[in-house]
Amino acid sequence: MTSISKRKFDLDKYLKRQSAIVDRALEHYLGKYSGASQTIFRAMRYGIFPGGKRIRPILTLAAGELFDAKQDFILPFACAVEMIHAYSLIHDDLPALDDDDLRRGAPAAHKVFGEGMALLAGDGLLTEAFHLMTDADALGDVAPEIVVPVIHELSHAVGAMGLVGGQALDLEAEAKDVDFSTVELIHVRKTGALILASIRIGAQLGGAAPGDLAKISRYGEYLGLAFQIADDILDAQDGAAAESGHKERKRRPIRRS
Repeated sequence: MTSISKRKFDLDKYLKRQSAIVDRALEHYLGKYSGASQTIFRAMRYGIFPGGKRIRPILTLAAGELFDAKQDFILPFACAVEMIHAYSLIHDDLPALDDDDLRRGAPAAHKVFGEGMALLAGDGLLTEAFHLMTDADALGDVAPEIVVPVIHELSHAVGAMGLVGGQALDLEAEAKDVDFSTVELIHVRKTGALILASIRIGAQLGGAAPGDLAKISRYGEYLGLAFQIADDILDAQDGAAAESGHKERKRRPIRRS
């Protein structure tokens, strides 16, 4: 494991630099569709550009760097994580789920391309993520025995026991009074699972020993909890604003950034 430097660390500068690296890589991986005029490819790009702060792929890169992995080695997997995150946000915004018209201040994908095309764009990004993680040209020297456990880890985090399951629980809880344990379970699956997986797969690609993987996994769990707390605060602020405006308000679905 890389030793911790005593130099002052500029977090904002680091995040901007890593975000730019992820953006360039995403442009490269999706660039093969640049000549395609079909709406589906435009909708996929709309869902991923411009992105947010790229926190999840940056966590993947950082975890790999912690164990001295080369960035080029980790980058395809970091981009796959962001494709999956983008897919989930496109689907979250659909009227059948969280029903949001805006995403990062711009019209949500379904407002621009229609609900059906937005649904397919999300499906396209999810599928492309796994295509990228199994693309020999993109992976270079990454050994198959490393790739298979990473794909298993990520698919579990975003499946019925993770992100998708959290969205399902959130949908079932809509317009209901739910207890704290239910809200926590929704958060852990809908938000925390992908954050934890982002960190764990970077560490695994970096060759982390079992003990080190356990330590960084605890960090991932705590970081996921921090995101959950931030979401709770934002939800509470939304609720206070609605009540002050004397508007009828149902339980707002848990929204991720």
